[in-house]
Amino acid sequence: MTSTSTPPGLTRFNTLEEHAALTALHEACAATAWAKRLLAARPYATSEDLYAASDAAMAELTAADLDEAMAGHPPIGRPKPGDPTSAREQRGMAGASDALKAEMLELNLAYQERFGHVFLICATGRTGEQMRDALRERLGNTPEREREIVRTELGKINRIRLARLVEEEA
Repeated sequence: MTSTSTPPGLTRFNTLEEHAALTALHEACAATAWAKRLLAARPYATSEDLYAASDAAMAELTAADLDEAMAGHPPIGRPKPGDPTSAREQRGMAGASDALKAEMLELNLAYQERFGHVFLICATGRTGEQMRDALRERLGNTPEREREIVRTELGKINRIRLARLVEEEA
């Protein structure tokens, strides 16, 4: 049997003052168009409704919106100092060897030179080696193919971050 009541974290998000809700959404994704679209669709009856709205908003992002979203993500292996979210998501690199960290730096730079933006991957649950292998593989993509992969990966990251937002205790 499923509950029809709205989870407390989602209720809290639904009732946040607009500026506070926008700030919370920007912490999940730096794309303003994505955040405003989710904000405009409040209130959400279920977490799944919020995730579906996120997916729909992600599908509508322009190239400039994707650039804005990616600008909010640090390179793999170099989480932003003092940012527990990126540190948690990139945990697979925390215990990586110096050689792997150096290789990731080199690969990240090659990726940025080729595509003009940070390598974006849903790092949650991945090892450093898995991220390295994905980076190596994706370096061979066309820019168009890579943009669609980035959109998909960003959607996964946003779902994880939104889940954390609506599952938080008060």
